[in-house]
Formats: sequence, structure tokens, C-alpha cells
Amino acid sequence: MARAVVFESFGGPEVLEVVEVDVPKPGPGEVLVEVFASGISPVETAVRRGDRQDHWPVEFPSGQGRDLAGVVDAVGEGVTRFRRGDEVMGYVARGAQAAYVLVPEAQLLPKPVSLSWEVAGSLYVAGTTALGAVDGLNLGPRDLVVVTAAAGGIGCLAAQLARARGAGVIGTTAESRFDFVRQFGIEPLAYGPDLAARVRMLTDRPVTGFLDFLGGQTAEAAELGVPASRVFTTTDWAAVEDHDAIKLWAGDTIALGRIAQLVADRQVRLPIADVFPLADVADAYRELDHRDSAGKIVIGMKVVDYPGQKVRAVKGLREQDLTIGVPTPHERMQVQEQIPPVLADGRARQRRAETHAAAQGPPNGKDGGAAGG
Repeated sequence: MARAVVFESFGGPEVLEVVEVDVPKPGPGEVLVEVFASGISPVETAVRRGDRQDHWPVEFPSGQGRDLAGVVDAVGEGVTRFRRGDEVMGYVARGAQAAYVLVPEAQLLPKPVSLSWEVAGSLYVAGTTALGAVDGLNLGPRDLVVVTAAAGGIGCLAAQLARARGAGVIGTTAESRFDFVRQFGIEPLAYGPDLAARVRMLTDRPVTGFLDFLGGQTAEAAELGVPASRVFTTTDWAAVEDHDAIKLWAGDTIALGRIAQLVADRQVRLPIADVFPLADVADAYRELDHRDSAGKIVIGMKVVDYPGQKVRAVKGLREQDLTIGVPTPHERMQVQEQIPPVLADGRARQRRAETHAAAQGPPNGKDGGAAGG
């Protein structure tokens, strides 16, 4: 048995449940992945609420989530690109937030070594959507683009991709995130009414593109004189149907490979705002719904939790807000013995401990010198 997130009715985060399910077996062309990390996105919130069921049909009970990264546990007949133990990243139509997920072989890629599990497990929706938006506008040095929700996962990546092509970027965000977005070369603008007028107060340049990752902002694009063909949105269906804006959704494995390589090469960055254990998936979506996170929020299936470190029940404050500057008691360890923050692989730690002990020699022997600092 293994854990999975499901919901059996439309609603807010409160409808999410973590249940025990049978570990699935891969069929022809399928790969069984043990999931280590899965990013969450606003589109999943819209699906769970029951928005636009004609476009996002749901059968109950339904899983949730598209992005994932993990390790191959088993492969089905005909799978040739992967084998047990391979580190992979990819996506599914729905149901990525589970301990084990069946993934079509074509929807997986090898995980670049330089990508953390959190980043690799969060790149599909945010990365391919951002890439599709910037490619679609064919941005260059002559362009000035407005990006809404610029501190979020999609907005942050899209802004960086636009800046890399020489375009100017004005990004809307919470005032508390101004310094965060400035580090990516974004001119920050606070959320609020009269967006078009406030953009004009910042610059005399004409706005040539508008990427709406917040939703409901495309009328402001029209007021700024941006043609509908250069307005992109992720969830604003009214703008698509009434104003001919272009609707975006995540791309294919080729696009995922492109953005993964850019992040692996550190040409763009995907900040991780917070990591929640699977049991706290509802809290993760409540945090997402605030729409002020700096980067991606991630579900970690094997989150490491040290005794006395977890801080809970303080609304509006994350754990790191309360523990900055507070030392966490822990055993001394060599740097090479540390493990990725999402993983808690007891066997791997035991092997490292045994190897380290063997290298140190007998406790009282002549070769058993003190560990280096």
C-alpha cells in the first residue's frame, strides 16, 4: 500500500484527502515512479474547484497534480529508455501527488544531476508554460512586457526568459516581494486597481506584450494598447473567448527538456518557496491561494524532519521565518554525508555511516585521527 492525494467532490483545499491505495503495476509502455517531489500550481486549484468542467472534466475520486520527479521502481513491457533505479522527472495528466505514479515512458526525462528534487519535480507546468509564453511572443530587446504574479513559479521563469532575450519586464507582485523580483531584473509593481495607469507612471515605453499569470488582468492589457495576439493567460477563459487572448497550458517533453537544461546550466533559476509533506497537502494549497509566495510550492514525499525543528500553528509564518538564526541541534557530520532536503533514505545514510567509520579506522588505533573541520 502507498499514500495518494484524492478528492471526491469539488471545493477548496479542505476536500483533499491522503488515502492508502494499492501500488500500481506498470502496463506496456508505462514506468512506475516512486515520487520524491511534486510541484503545485493554480491551475490544479481551478480544476479542483470545478471551474470550466467542459475543458477540465473530472471523474471522482480524482487524483491531483501533474509535475513529478523521483526514481524508477519498475518498467512495463516495451520500455527501453529507463530501468529500475534511474532518476527521472516528468508529468502525468493528473495524480502526480502520490507515493507511486504510473507515467507513460514518453512523458519522462532523465533528471539532470545538478537539479534538486524540488526543482525537477516542479518544472513541467511552470517551466513549459513560461517557455511557451516567451516563445509565442518572440520577445527581443525592443519589447517591454508586463508579467502578472511575477514572483510565482511561472511568472518568475517567464520574466527571466524574457530578460535573457533582452526584453524589459514590469512584474506585478506583493510589495513584500519587490526585492525578490528585482534580483531577476524585473521592475516591480504592486498588486491593485488601475494597473494600466500605474504602468504608464513607471515608463513612457509602449507595452508590447502581456503575460497574465494571475488571471483577470487582460482588460488592463487592452487599456495599455497591447494587441490580443500578444496577450497570454493561463486561467482567464473569458479573455480567451471574449477578447481573443491566447490560452496557455503546459507543453511537451521536448519543452520540458529545454527548460530543464536552462535551469541545470543556471541560465535561469526556479526558486522554491516552501516544501510541505504529503500529509499537509491542504495547507500547501492554502499557501498557494495567497498568491504571494516567492517561487514554487512543492509537495515532498520524503521530507526530512529533525526533532524539535518543525514549527506549526502560526498562521502567516513559515517555519524558516521563526527559526532564522536559531541553531538546530544535530549530530556533527561531514559535508559529503549530507543528503538532499527532500530525501530521507535511511539505507543510504547507513551505508555512508559505515563507509565513514571504516575510513576512520579503530576508535583507539593510531590511524584513527580526529575528523577534519
